[in-house]
Amino acid sequence: MEKPSDTVGATSRGRLNRERVLSASIALADRTGIDSLTMRRLGEELGVEAMSLYNHVANKEDLLNRMVDAVFNEIELPSHSDDWKTAMRKRSVSFRAVLSRHPWATGLKDSGTNPGPSTLRHHDRVIGTLRNAGFSIAMAAHAFSALDSYIYGFAMQEKILPFTTEDETAAMAHVMLAQLPANEYPYLAELTANHVLKPGYNYGDEFPLGLELILDGLERWLEQHVPEQETDSARSPDS
Repeated sequence: MEKPSDTVGATSRGRLNRERVLSASIALADRTGIDSLTMRRLGEELGVEAMSLYNHVANKEDLLNRMVDAVFNEIELPSHSDDWKTAMRKRSVSFRAVLSRHPWATGLKDSGTNPGPSTLRHHDRVIGTLRNAGFSIAMAAHAFSALDSYIYGFAMQEKILPFTTEDETAAMAHVMLAQLPANEYPYLAELTANHVLKPGYNYGDEFPLGLELILDGLERWLEQHVPEQETDSARSPDS
C-alpha cells in the first residue's frame, strides 16, 4: 500500500514544471541570498528530489541564467513614445527598483554565458533608443556602459550599507561622528554632521541626482558631437 508521504511526493513531482522551479529559485535567493541556492536546497523547497530538477533546467548555470533573464523581464523597457532622456530615466529607475527587490542579481549581471530572450530584448531596446536619438554606435556603447555602471554600482552600494531606515542611518552617523576627530577628518565630519544627520536624509535620494548628472552629460555630449555617417551598418527599428 502506498504511504501518504509517497503520495504527496508523487503529486508534488507531477506538478513540477520550469516555471515553478524558476519562481522558487528566485524566491529562495530573495529570502536567503544567492549563496544559499543549491539544487538540493531548491529541491527541498519544492518537495522533490534534487535530481528531478534537471528535467526542467540543464544545470546550475542554466538555472542562474534563467533567473537573470527573469529579472530583466521585470525592468521597464524604454518606450518608443518617450524622448531618449525620459526613456533612459524611466528604465534606470525601474532597473534600480528591480535590483532592490532582487539584490542577489547585482552579482550575476555578467555571469551568464547564454543570455535569455528578455535580456537580449532589453539590451537591444536600450541600444536602439540611443541609436535612434542620434548616438553613433560607439557613443551608444559608451552611454549604455555609463548608465549601467552607475545603476549596478549604486545598487551594490545600497546592498552593503549597514542601515536601511532613517533612524538606523542617524544612529550609524552618530557612531561615526563620535569616532571622527574633526581636526583630522574635517570634511568627513562636516558631511556627516551637516548632511547625513539632517532630518529626512535617505541615501537612496542620491540616485536620481546622480542619474540626472549622467543624462545631462550625455545630452551635452550628443549635442557637441554630430555622429559621423556610418556605412558599416544601418539603423533598424526597435523590436
